[in-house]
Amino acid sequence: MTLAIILFAAMYVLMLAFQKYRPYIALGAALIFVVSGMLPLELVLGYVDFNVLMMIAGTMAVVALMIESRMPALMADVILEKVPNVKWAIIVLSLFAGIVSAFIDNVATVLMIAPVAMAIAKKLDIKPVGMIIAIAVSSNLQGAATLVGDTTSILLGGYAGMNFLDFFVYQGKPSIFWAVELGAVLSCVILFFLFKKENGKITTGARTVVTDYVPTILLCSIVVLLIVASLLPGMPDRINGYICMGVMVIGILYHVIKNKDIKAALMPLKEIDFNTIGLLFGLFIVIGGITEKGVVDAAAGIFTKLGGGNLFLIYTLIVWMSVLFSAFIDNIPYVATMLPVVQGIAASMSVDPTLLYFGLLSGATLGGNLTPIGASANITGIGILRKAGYEVKNSDFLKIGIPFTLAAVVPAYIYFWVLYA
Repeated sequence: MTLAIILFAAMYVLMLAFQKYRPYIALGAALIFVVSGMLPLELVLGYVDFNVLMMIAGTMAVVALMIESRMPALMADVILEKVPNVKWAIIVLSLFAGIVSAFIDNVATVLMIAPVAMAIAKKLDIKPVGMIIAIAVSSNLQGAATLVGDTTSILLGGYAGMNFLDFFVYQGKPSIFWAVELGAVLSCVILFFLFKKENGKITTGARTVVTDYVPTILLCSIVVLLIVASLLPGMPDRINGYICMGVMVIGILYHVIKNKDIKAALMPLKEIDFNTIGLLFGLFIVIGGITEKGVVDAAAGIFTKLGGGNLFLIYTLIVWMSVLFSAFIDNIPYVATMLPVVQGIAASMSVDPTLLYFGLLSGATLGGNLTPIGASANITGIGILRKAGYEVKNSDFLKIGIPFTLAAVVPAYIYFWVLYA
């Protein structure tokens, strides 16, 4: 167990120090676990959640086709035609970013909507810093709302055996989607006060022309098929992954036929984030290794002891510790590591793990908005601003990120306790 803890800790430290090389570090650590015999070779594939990996890859490829079709830009144009001033443009664009990111990766959402905000700022000769930050934190918030909205949601769905509809109603009760929307409503109030002085008028030009509606139909098909699969009994364990990969293959074939060039298949494939997939593949094996060596059970015991066996204290500790940690480290490895720990805590207390699962996901996902480095969407938004020549100070981010995070996490924290404790 000691050697497993040392290796796991070293992996985390190296991932924090060398963020560009995180997938290679995780895969290297996984290889050491296997070669050293800490995780027997015959158990390796059993710990890798291929359903999660297939969902991520398939969805990303289809989203790439949708972005190329310019459908999100058209949707943003339609929204801007309806708003009276900059303040409402920021609020509505942030809400729109949230809605999109409930079904599309958060980083992709920022990449789609940030240019619209930049164009508005340029027309009105105002700084776009606040607008881009608002879009980034909103997209990060709503990523937890559905099964396909964020990698952390896919991780929870795969680990807890949750389907698409379980994110709306679970165990006969309103599920995590409604907690996220409650936070979204309150965060809109925060944005209203933060940008109350931005009353410049919006002028819109010609609408974006959508070049192809098929990618939008394909993305909607993924959602519909996931819902259908969740309603049918006896579906394979990896049905969600098969659906996403199947629609991806259809999309690639369509793209090749449309462009009359086999090389057209490369475009959507290049947009798959293989770094994230490699990172998760390695993490699944590492977590399998520390599980086999008893580290996960020991960590669960420590949490239980710290909480004194009191469910409310343990729940509170998980939520706010997750907020704090995800403000500084990537929430994907954190959630992947903590899911088995949370399950172990629930088992040791003989309670249903749902409350702790939801507390973990909300704290880790929403807590990423606390700092500029807490979520990939935030880093992407700041990168877009810097590329355009705008300096983003920590104070610029924190004055939006802190109140936004509290407005999202606090209601979710209360909501889950009331409904699931």
